[in-house]
Amino acid sequence: MNTHNQAEPPKSPAAATEPARVGTISRRDALKSTLAAVGLSALAFEPTVAAQTPRPPDARRGSPKRYDMKKSINLWAFPYPQRMTLRECLQLAKDAGFEGIELNYDLDNDLSPKSGAKEYHAIRKMADEIGIQISGLCSFLFWPYPLTSNDAAKRERGIELAGKIASAAHDLGVENVLVVPGAVHIPWRDDHEPVPNDVCDRRAREAVGQLAKQAEKLKVFLNMENIFFNGYLMTPMEMNAFVDSFSSEYVRVHFDTGNISMFQHPEHWIPILGQRTKNIHLKEFTKKGTDYSLETFRPLLDGTTNWPAVTEALDQTGYRGFLTFEYFHPYPHYPEALIHQTSDSLDRILGRKA
Repeated sequence: MNTHNQAEPPKSPAAATEPARVGTISRRDALKSTLAAVGLSALAFEPTVAAQTPRPPDARRGSPKRYDMKKSINLWAFPYPQRMTLRECLQLAKDAGFEGIELNYDLDNDLSPKSGAKEYHAIRKMADEIGIQISGLCSFLFWPYPLTSNDAAKRERGIELAGKIASAAHDLGVENVLVVPGAVHIPWRDDHEPVPNDVCDRRAREAVGQLAKQAEKLKVFLNMENIFFNGYLMTPMEMNAFVDSFSSEYVRVHFDTGNISMFQHPEHWIPILGQRTKNIHLKEFTKKGTDYSLETFRPLLDGTTNWPAVTEALDQTGYRGFLTFEYFHPYPHYPEALIHQTSDSLDRILGRKA
């Protein structure tokens, strides 16, 4: 009988799914035997428990402790408006992993006296669509128009602009406005006449007192910034006395880690300021330099700031708000690099690096 044409009995479904056999040894067993012959373990080709275990904290990689604060960056770190639009900046910040961005009010940009409620509502809508918060408003206009200038016209213009910034914040749905309350000296301007300390203090109190009335109606916080270069409010005790004198919950502190680092230390200020701090600038500073100007500030982590001490001090005060990197020099080439580098640095400072 010709057996070559005889049909084979059908295989069972279970048999169809079994591994093919080489004699009585499965292909899997054969592979294990081959690996053993060359001194390799089959575990090398299988998931291991060790590979699934998170790496232990390593202080060389980032903070071993995780801090519950939010990442933000100031618009000055972007090539805006020369090379990027406001939308592009917001999108880049979001893509880089920031939860917030601080916008700057000027005389001629998207946030300026040329804009009104309609424009600000559109900016807020754009930020919401992108999925990024506006952590606060900042402005360099407090320098050409100081609230304590010897020039009455400049003082008046400064108060007017500060009021416009507060109104813009309200229209944007933003609660934080940075305020420079006064200046005895402004080293980077040659048109500022020095103001006696007592006169500076009196004028600053008058100006902020006037602005506070508007802020209370708008529900916008006026946060006083500490600035070593301006010769006013040089210690945390002076800052506390100034802020407390208004007896208003809408007059608070915008603490800048870099602005006092020339001769002082931010981790010393933080516990003294306590819960008066409403918003924060993270500016890197190097005590190794002797150029006491804006050029002294560095990209984040490229300085001498004791970031573990700073974050721990903030945590102890209960601060849970934004940490905003402020830097004035967008990279001339590949400016996106600065944004991503800063986001990575903040992740390390906040203990977000696994």
